[in-house]
Amino acid sequence: MEYLVLAGTLFLFVVLIMVKGYLDSIQAGKRFVQRLYEHYGEDVLREYKAGEIEEHISMYYRKHQEPWQIDEITWHDLDLDEVYKRMNYAHSSAGDEYLYYRLRTPMQTKEEIQRFERHVEHFQTNEKERVALQVQFHKLGRMRKYSLYEYLDYLELLGERNNLKYYLSVGMVFVSIGLMFESVPVGLCVLLGVLCFNMIRYYREQKEIEPYITSFRYIAKLIESAEKIGKQPVNEIAEERDELLANVKSMEQFKRNSFIVFSGSGAGPSSGDILGMFFDYVRMIFYLDLIKFNQMLRVVRSHPAEIDRMFTLIGEIETAVVTGEYRANLQGAYCIPEFVEENRGNACLCLRNMYHPLLKDPVKNDIEVKKGVLLTGSNASGKSTFLRAVAINAILAQTLHTCMADSYRGVMFRICSSMSLQDDIESGDSYYMVEVKSIRRILENVKEAAKEGKHVLCFVDEVLRGTNTVERIAASTQILKALSGDHVICFAATHDGELTRLLKAHYDNYHFEEEIAEDDIFFPYRIKSGPATSRNAIALLKMLGYDTDLVKDAESLAERFLQSGTWE
Repeated sequence: MEYLVLAGTLFLFVVLIMVKGYLDSIQAGKRFVQRLYEHYGEDVLREYKAGEIEEHISMYYRKHQEPWQIDEITWHDLDLDEVYKRMNYAHSSAGDEYLYYRLRTPMQTKEEIQRFERHVEHFQTNEKERVALQVQFHKLGRMRKYSLYEYLDYLELLGERNNLKYYLSVGMVFVSIGLMFESVPVGLCVLLGVLCFNMIRYYREQKEIEPYITSFRYIAKLIESAEKIGKQPVNEIAEERDELLANVKSMEQFKRNSFIVFSGSGAGPSSGDILGMFFDYVRMIFYLDLIKFNQMLRVVRSHPAEIDRMFTLIGEIETAVVTGEYRANLQGAYCIPEFVEENRGNACLCLRNMYHPLLKDPVKNDIEVKKGVLLTGSNASGKSTFLRAVAINAILAQTLHTCMADSYRGVMFRICSSMSLQDDIESGDSYYMVEVKSIRRILENVKEAAKEGKHVLCFVDEVLRGTNTVERIAASTQILKALSGDHVICFAATHDGELTRLLKAHYDNYHFEEEIAEDDIFFPYRIKSGPATSRNAIALLKMLGYDTDLVKDAESLAERFLQSGTWE
């Protein structure tokens, strides 16, 4: 009787723990939903590990290369990793990776943009539907270390696998049991030998597949999320829902009995989990999880397009949700861009009160152009920041349909830059060689776009700064002429005032300037029309405490050159 009471008490204790765990999970879910409602649009707090974006989050983009994506030089020129971090409200790997892909893949048709905008606006205004989907994104979650696409690539390392050898080994178990009816000692010896052999083989091969089970777990969660999202009553994404359910159906064989692979306790003889130990030994003897793993592997290998499509569709939907939340964070300081018809010779761009998304207290500027812009001005006056602001907004206009401005109007562009270049030590290229190659790729892009009747928006900061003055001005003039015309708008910053005269017919001149008062320098960061008329490099030497005579001699030398045109 005492043992029954003890057993009953233990059973009740286990039940209470299970009930408490269940109730705790429900409460955690409710708290998460509450946060989704109450903290919508607050700043992103996520921390990223070193190399996480470049090595893992970028995998979907690398697997889905398309013409006229934002290339590596442009991406790093504009510090778009930081822009990505600023706006990434995703809860799943699918959302992380598709958002990155979206930012590097500007949409090229109005139809694409209009469809995306309908999704974004819907989730901005339909709170319950947005939250319901975010819960599913959260349940899908993120991979631990790698992208799903990296794991799928790793599956190829397993080579061809079949279950015949496992079936034969299991058959030997039953044969040995049958032998016991003829001779118990013989049958028992054979059975023990078969069991030992099966267990040794099991441990060896289970260790081989163990790293790949992580990817299978995520695929299973992907299928489950796709099914639940597909059943959400959200009419705005009806097409996506139907397609998700169709892909889920094609993966039914993967889901069936998948718990055999995922529910292993890993219990060994030293584990206190009696039930777990029992099932582990059953797996060892009959190879249940190895057989099922191979079946699941065949399904994955035969349905890569379906897996990719589920990942893509969930990523697309979450990116629309993320864009809406990013807009909420901007608190009205954004606009929906307007795109005009792409007629030949009709390239144009107009931004009002435009600003850089990474600046805390940005100065807003206007710009309206139908041809190239040559930007001059003092050191640190804001030229490079302005170029980046225009470029980033042009990219955001065609990716998230959201701009940091009061208004944005222009044609659809293919966008590239040459700004933050460095020596390439590995290849042995000097700064000048790196610069020349970078600009050459822009020229090639312009030629290709012209053939297709498309427009290019490009940005060049300090053209050919890596060579001497005479050759720089001569070569820069011809390069910038080549970057002007019907199909291209080029924004170029330079310290060479001579270019403003040489390129007057091809470029509109704008400048930034400083204000100096009481031995101090102030930068208003306001763009002005016309070429720069002031210089501050020597003045800065004085303000930073350089020898007075050195500064005066430098000023005198510069003045004599401006008057005579020669250095003396």
